[in-house]
Amino acid sequence: MLDLMTAHAHSEVLVGREADLAVLRDALKRIRHAEPTTVLIGGEAGVGKTRLVEEFCRGLAGDPVRILTGHCLELGEEGLPFAPFAAALRDLVRADGTEILGGREREFARLLPELGPTPEPGDARRGLLFESVGALLDTLSREHPVVLILEDLHWADRSTRDLIGFLVRSARAPQLLLVGTYRTDELHRGHPLRPFLAELDRVRGVQRHEVDRLDREGTAELLTQLLGVEPRPPTVDAVNERAQGNPFFIVQFATAADPACADIPTSLRDLLLSRVDLLPEPAQRVLRVAAVGGTAFGHELLTRVAGMDEGTLESALRAIVAAQLIVVDPDGGYEFRHALVREAVHDDLLPGEHARLHARYAEVVEADPGLVAAGRAAAEVAHHWHAARDHPRALVAAKRAADEAGRRFAFGEQARLLDRVLELWEDVPDAGALLGIEHLDLLEEAALVAIDWGDHLRALSLTRAALGDLDAEAEPLRAARLLIRRVKLLRTMGKSDGADECREAHRLLGLAPPGATRVRLLADLAHVGAALDGDWVTEVAREAIAAAADEGDLATQVAAEVAYGEVCAGRAMPGDVLSTMYAAADRARAAGDLPSLAHALVNISDALFEVGRYEESAAAAAEGVPDADRVGVSRTTGVFLLANLAEALIALGRWDEADARLAEAARHDPPGTLGLPWLRLRAKLRLARGRDTAGALVHSAGTWLGKPFLHAENRLCIQNLRVLLALDAAADPAAALEIAHAAVLEPAVTQRPRYAWPLLASAARVAATVPGGDDLSRCVRRAADGLPTDYPAARAFAAQVAALLDSGEQRWQAAVDAWRADGHRYELATALLGLAESQAHDRAAAAESLTEAQAIADALGAVPVFDAAETLARRLGVRAPAAPAAAGTEILTAREREVLRLVAQGQSNSRIAASLYISPKTASVHVSRIIAKLEVANRVEAAAVAHRLGLLAED
Repeated sequence: MLDLMTAHAHSEVLVGREADLAVLRDALKRIRHAEPTTVLIGGEAGVGKTRLVEEFCRGLAGDPVRILTGHCLELGEEGLPFAPFAAALRDLVRADGTEILGGREREFARLLPELGPTPEPGDARRGLLFESVGALLDTLSREHPVVLILEDLHWADRSTRDLIGFLVRSARAPQLLLVGTYRTDELHRGHPLRPFLAELDRVRGVQRHEVDRLDREGTAELLTQLLGVEPRPPTVDAVNERAQGNPFFIVQFATAADPACADIPTSLRDLLLSRVDLLPEPAQRVLRVAAVGGTAFGHELLTRVAGMDEGTLESALRAIVAAQLIVVDPDGGYEFRHALVREAVHDDLLPGEHARLHARYAEVVEADPGLVAAGRAAAEVAHHWHAARDHPRALVAAKRAADEAGRRFAFGEQARLLDRVLELWEDVPDAGALLGIEHLDLLEEAALVAIDWGDHLRALSLTRAALGDLDAEAEPLRAARLLIRRVKLLRTMGKSDGADECREAHRLLGLAPPGATRVRLLADLAHVGAALDGDWVTEVAREAIAAAADEGDLATQVAAEVAYGEVCAGRAMPGDVLSTMYAAADRARAAGDLPSLAHALVNISDALFEVGRYEESAAAAAEGVPDADRVGVSRTTGVFLLANLAEALIALGRWDEADARLAEAARHDPPGTLGLPWLRLRAKLRLARGRDTAGALVHSAGTWLGKPFLHAENRLCIQNLRVLLALDAAADPAAALEIAHAAVLEPAVTQRPRYAWPLLASAARVAATVPGGDDLSRCVRRAADGLPTDYPAARAFAAQVAALLDSGEQRWQAAVDAWRADGHRYELATALLGLAESQAHDRAAAAESLTEAQAIADALGAVPVFDAAETLARRLGVRAPAAPAAAGTEILTAREREVLRLVAQGQSNSRIAASLYISPKTASVHVSRIIAKLEVANRVEAAAVAHRLGLLAED
């Protein structure tokens, strides 16, 4: 088999293996206490066993640890005996000379012929060799710990296995760590390593550990390391789906120009097919049939499609399973061990064979839909007829599958299927008659689904085509609907505010007859018009409510009230319209209208945040996230909910949770400006934490400022980020002044006070810290004088701006008090810094302010604030200790102490992950790090430490 570690790309950083490294580090701790240990590391080819061991050894650089390495050779039972031991011994002799052998050259000549004549073979001599190897390792390990690494044990000969068994059972050198690696996918039922591993499992000090594939986050991190830039979520998803977390496969795709769409590289394809070529012909034929059916398939479906007698089929399947190409799943079906093997086999089909087998699958599933997973028959049939190039059947099947996907809110799948229907329309002469719809109906349906899914570029093209084919005066409702959708798309793309389209849609709705459809369109028009200036949009919202009351339909009333609440939220005080928003949400719950409920919760959480009710804001947003996922709008409404949730969590000081929610929003890859809420929040969070990656996010958001249209909220937030980044860089004072001055002059400053106040505070910081900021100070004062301070955050920002522009202890104390009242933890820490500086005359008071600021910064991970507090403490000559940790846990981070408390409560990794809004893999990494740092053996001992140190008292 080809060597699996010959990829062209290479990552210097080991990704997603902290828990695996912890296993080896724990084993090393045990041998330091004279407890001989063996770790047997298994995993499929390419999963990174060797890379893991290399990283472990690299971490031992500078330690007095001797590392010996040997590899087994792919020569089978007749190969060179003791190959890995010979390689390790040869390196040892080269480094230390033959004196290291202690006069046993004659015995070691069986491993290294260059040492002298080889002794006569025989059991006695073999025993002497084993004793000599054991004695050598014993001698070496008494001086320093010894790590003996034996790679590729699946190729080990009988003699090598016997010597390993002797060392593990009998020799037991005091400070010897024996690490063996082997490929689990090589261990067929009759493989000699299987019983050997089972025997070793019963020996004290032997630990088996399997290296798993990377999860999606690991795939994303590895791609980032390989590509040098953070890949887009669709690229990560595509590579993750194809490579299935195998690092070697991920590396192979990373070398392609487009990793998401690349063909399997030729060298990798040859590698994947090498085992297939070893199968008998009947088994290869069955494997080709199975590959057409997908990654997972049932026995009965395969039987009907293959058309073989049961005995021949079972014999072929047994050979395929033995070759580790497919595995039996718990439900009695089969699954390819790796999706890329299926892809390679499928791509290797001849054209005629390809069409024939796909057609056969389509016929069989059509005849008996129960042969595939529930709800998947329509999609399977559509896929197979399309692959078989039977266009009429593919057209009808694709439309049927699209309708089924829509009923399941699977808008992404529905959009792809409708695109296929549109592609096939021109190839099927009587397409309209076969489907029973007009082409215009199909265009509009496809555009609507594309919007729901979030593919707005595609939706804009479809909407343009539909409007071009439509007589608006004859069908005013349809024309208005398409115009409203066009406005949404233009806004999302930053191309236009859509004012002309909004007014034309309103005119057309005036021509339309009364009815529920007209009410919903009026409500939708009010929703999209909320961003426009003028009173007419408020009148549209009132018109919608009045029309809904005339209809007497609960669903239409809900839609109208949600729209009215949103319109008022942009023009009235948030607290004044919350009751209307809550009523709309209650009606949506009662009606089971999940899309309207999710939409209402976006507005509610946003309004609650503005009035400083952060806990309630987070709860409202969190309630809506599952509903958005359930009805398939996770890329649109769901992203707003996640961003609102993260914004509230940031204010509450729960930054790790917020970052996890923002990462979730990013994975949805929302289109256009829908991606700005999570992007600007993550950029601000990384700036506050001092992360190097913040600049790239700010620049990415800043590109939207050049668009012809951008909502005032987004403009102000992006300008604020640019000011914060300029402050953070601080290398070019003139540039910082210029950026801040341009930001303050934005016309949007007077339109949205909620987003203007943070910008003015940042600009005031520039004016206060950068020389020559007098003109900027005057601009900030003028802007601040015209803004209202109706809610706690606004009052706190106003106080902070005043303190920055006219520093003094009394002003800074007012800012601190205002932020305490509001509850925003980070802003309180920054205000405490300003207060401490103003208290230079009173060292005790300054130390108290700095201590609190550092405690908050430490808990948040806000490194710049923490460092600034330390610097100020030195300058003022005061001591500002960081927040004290429980004695004995100073080496743990705040997050690790939090995890340790949950471990002490007996929570599993999955429960810890759910409690802290992190992935189970991340929870596992935290637990492994805690065990390593506390130098305990397991979770139970870690929990005992937590109890002993009183960490649970905080609960």
